[in-house]
Amino acid sequence: MKEWTKEERYRVLESPEEIRALHERIEGSDYRQIFHIQPVTGLLNDPNGFVWYGGSWHLFYQWCPWGAVHGLKYWYHTSSPDLIHWENLGICISPDSEYDNKGAYSGSALPGKDSVCLFYTGNHRDPDWKRISYTCMVKLYEDGRRYKLPWPLFGPSPDYTEHQRDPKIIYVPEKKEYFIVIGAQTLDKKGCVIIYRSPALLDGWEFAGQLKVPGFEDFGGMWECPSIEKISGQDVLLFCPQHIRLPGRGENTNHSGYILGEMNWDTLTFTPSGSFHVLDFGFDSYAAECAANIEDRDYAVLTAWMGLPDSSYPTDEEDWQGCLTMPRELTVRGRRLIQKPLADLTALRMEELDPGPGVLPRTCELEILSRGGDLDLKLFSHQDGSGGMSIHYDDSRRMVTVDRSGVDRRFNESMGETREHSLENRLSHLRIFIDRSSVEIFVNNGDAVFSSRIFPTAGENGFVLSDNASMRIWRLDRAVQDDFVV
Repeated sequence: MKEWTKEERYRVLESPEEIRALHERIEGSDYRQIFHIQPVTGLLNDPNGFVWYGGSWHLFYQWCPWGAVHGLKYWYHTSSPDLIHWENLGICISPDSEYDNKGAYSGSALPGKDSVCLFYTGNHRDPDWKRISYTCMVKLYEDGRRYKLPWPLFGPSPDYTEHQRDPKIIYVPEKKEYFIVIGAQTLDKKGCVIIYRSPALLDGWEFAGQLKVPGFEDFGGMWECPSIEKISGQDVLLFCPQHIRLPGRGENTNHSGYILGEMNWDTLTFTPSGSFHVLDFGFDSYAAECAANIEDRDYAVLTAWMGLPDSSYPTDEEDWQGCLTMPRELTVRGRRLIQKPLADLTALRMEELDPGPGVLPRTCELEILSRGGDLDLKLFSHQDGSGGMSIHYDDSRRMVTVDRSGVDRRFNESMGETREHSLENRLSHLRIFIDRSSVEIFVNNGDAVFSSRIFPTAGENGFVLSDNASMRIWRLDRAVQDDFVV
């Protein structure tokens, strides 16, 4: 595996021609997908600036063009008319100012009358490599023009460590004020959220204080990608606690989850009504982001990075890594968030296949109905039924367990190779989307979801299903264009 120098990782992209050959090489990879957003080259991580604007959905992602390495980050732009079909539009934000000289890091979007405002963390490094985080803004106009403010909205707070990033912009109508929530770390290395406020977008920003979350004062060493959403009339705090181990998550110390509760913007207090819940029970999910500007709906639309910090994947050797989950509909049911596949995904179905031969297409949708009792499903098995990723449901415990230790290309083994979740109701239904190097498993109409990367070899094309269930299989059409646009 290549060892990257600092100079190589933080090299400025001067021309698309510098990476054209790399794209041409990786587009032939057996693991390139057809209905998931993936990088044109290099590394993709956090989704950013998810928004409806100008008659289209816009979604950006963190992008390092040179290879499967975290280095100089850009915002790469994709758009869609329907959240299903996506096209590449190229770089939107480049790290080309004093305030973001080592990367345009994660952030969010807010649409206005003539443009959409993109808020992001400018990652500045001084000659001694000391980090200074600035909150910056770019205006993106409907015709594609961009205007980067020549100054940051504000710099870091001195009362916290250098880890202050991922601004989420929120407008609170009853207060007629804008708020920016930022993931941070206290001086005694505890994760938190800090908040800034202003009556206007371009100026007047002042530090408002630290978000109080009673009961979570010592929960991880850093909180990334925070957001406060109103979903189905319920306040939801989404964030990614780091440097903490959670039961059943192996050695993984980076998590993506949420707390339901009530937000008070006067006291900057989020009062939990329950515990912290993992958002996605699979092996690979982080940095979830909800789309802005859909306040007229009683649900949210969410996507996430199908990957993890501090992890490696088999495509690293091909000089690319990462993808985003399919956008999902997010609602509140009882005391939990429910994630459903978008209804329009059925438009991708082509011919329905006969499930009898036990051959698994590399891009397909499976629908499985349980007849009751335990259930066993094995995906990506060898033709003799051995190996593969197993999905087991234990009816006595109402427990779903996903185990990928049986695949030929194992990776990130120290993070744990099994994931499980206890269901409130007995298993009745599974809906599974497979796209060459990813699997998204939706359980009981959204009660739980397991998102995972998987890299099957040529001989891993079988499946085995227990007799007490029925299956339908559809081959799926391409929805994401892999065009080389920079």
